Amino acid sequence: MTPTRTKQTPRILGWREWVALPDLGVSLIKAKLDTGARTSSLHAFRLKRFTDEGREMVRFEVHPLQRTTKAAMVVEAEVYDEREVRSSSGHEEIRPFIRTTIEIGGQRWPIHLSLTRRDSMGFRMLLGRQALRGRVLVNPGTSFVLGGTSGHNRSRRRKEQDS
Repeated sequence: MTPTRTKQTPRILGWREWVALPDLGVSLIKAKLDTGARTSSLHAFRLKRFTDEGREMVRFEVHPLQRTTKAAMVVEAEVYDEREVRSSSGHEEIRPFIRTTIEIGGQRWPIHLSLTRRDSMGFRMLLGRQALRGRVLVNPGTSFVLGGTSGHNRSRRRKEQDS
């Protein structure tokens, strides 16, 4: 018998899951749940900073689906911080951070995202420990625990799982 989930019981997910960023208009993006990374990051390109009514803002484009540059989305968000981040390869860069909401398996919560080019990376989005803590446990032996996505057929999901 499995225990009943409560608010305090973290959900067990795989190391790859389909997520949404509803505040940014991104209804579907494949994310790597990376307990080795402290912060979360999102692939952002054509990044332009601007000021709107005294608030520091950023406008950028997102390719939510891997291996395609056809479905680019323009997104605007307020910059709440700027920090130096060291990538897994040891490269350090100053990145803007935004606050947004993530949705996984019907649950939503606020997260912070750094914006950077992830062209050469395997995933357009990385979810780090800060976004996962207290809400998600990652089973590294599984992927897509929440299943496929509406609008994606089984063969499409299988191709995505292989990447």
